[in-house]
Amino acid sequence: MKTLFALESSEIKAIAAAAEAEALKNNWAVTIAIVDAGGHLLHLNRLDGAAPVSAHIAPAKAQTAALGRRESKVYEDMVNGGRVSFLSAPALSGLLEGGVPVMKDGQCLGAVGVSGVKSAEDAQIARAGIAAIGL
Repeated sequence: MKTLFALESSEIKAIAAAAEAEALKNNWAVTIAIVDAGGHLLHLNRLDGAAPVSAHIAPAKAQTAALGRRESKVYEDMVNGGRVSFLSAPALSGLLEGGVPVMKDGQCLGAVGVSGVKSAEDAQIARAGIAAIGL
């Protein structure tokens, strides 16, 4: 039998606070989503000024990163590289940079998805959140 790691409430709060701090530091109006390893939403915060659609995109990016156990940018790069058939992959709708998995010892605990600014900046915010828990 295998022991699996899981994000706890205190870690979700720490990730969310650090991600929000990174966004606010840069004056970026974004939505921040955190999901568990199965892509189920654990946290969603649309900061003041963030576009309403970002509240749909951020969770999709997080779900894609969690289910695929890799950054959502990998899928964006695949599609941009010509593998457009990947657009038909089931359950993966956030095929844009900005979804970052939370990994520990090779296990995916969940993911952070951010939407609202340039994709690389979205990913920067997600990584800042994850760094808050030492991963």
